[in-house]
Amino acid sequence: MTDASTLDVFWWVVLPYVAMTVFVVGHVWRWRYDRFGWDCYSTELLERRLLKWGAPLFHYGAFAAILGHVMGILVPASVTHAIGIPEVVYRWFSAVGGALAALVVIVGIAILASRRMLVPRVKATTATIDYVALVMLLIIVLTGVAPTIGWNLFGPGYNYRLTVGPWFRGLFTGSPDIGAMTTAPVIYQLHATAAWALWAVWPFSRLVHAWSFPLWYLWRPFVVYRSRGAIVPPEPGTTGRRWRKIGGPA
Repeated sequence: MTDASTLDVFWWVVLPYVAMTVFVVGHVWRWRYDRFGWDCYSTELLERRLLKWGAPLFHYGAFAAILGHVMGILVPASVTHAIGIPEVVYRWFSAVGGALAALVVIVGIAILASRRMLVPRVKATTATIDYVALVMLLIIVLTGVAPTIGWNLFGPGYNYRLTVGPWFRGLFTGSPDIGAMTTAPVIYQLHATAAWALWAVWPFSRLVHAWSFPLWYLWRPFVVYRSRGAIVPPEPGTTGRRWRKIGGPA
């Protein structure tokens, strides 16, 4: 085995499995030993103007991007062909949708990052690992939007579902296709590497709050609020509560 092939095995097999192990074990450790720290540490009370724009843009854009990755990487091309979606239609749909989602995420990350760096009260509550997570997110988004816009939207197009997709699905079946990933463009390799780095950082940052979606809100009982008028206390000597001496007869 040559040095190059050894490096490829490490980069596209060992590193992903190490990142996934840290991701799982790190979450278990965090839940067992830092359950009270399992939070997003909301800073809404410290600053609201930027947060009300940055948070929705980032979260909705991230959800759309994740959905696009699920459709593009986890769903094989044979499935979309079987249900009658031509490859050119899928490429344009994924390129336009992915570009819009990425731009929304970039704007959201820019607002949230500037908020944490420029607002003193928010900056005081930000740990180093949070900055690392933001930087990793920004790298992932930039390396994802560059090929989406440059290659698939305005360029000749690149069918990553024939290279990146089989390699990624193979990681979960124990047979990753290293050759498919080594032939992919460098920008896709950088995108995948940054994603694994984020997986390793995730359990130790405030990103863990993504798994704390309050599903029990769907079946909890309603909280009933009733208004009532002001109650005027009765005068001493009348029926109801009355004045009496301490220690005296009731």
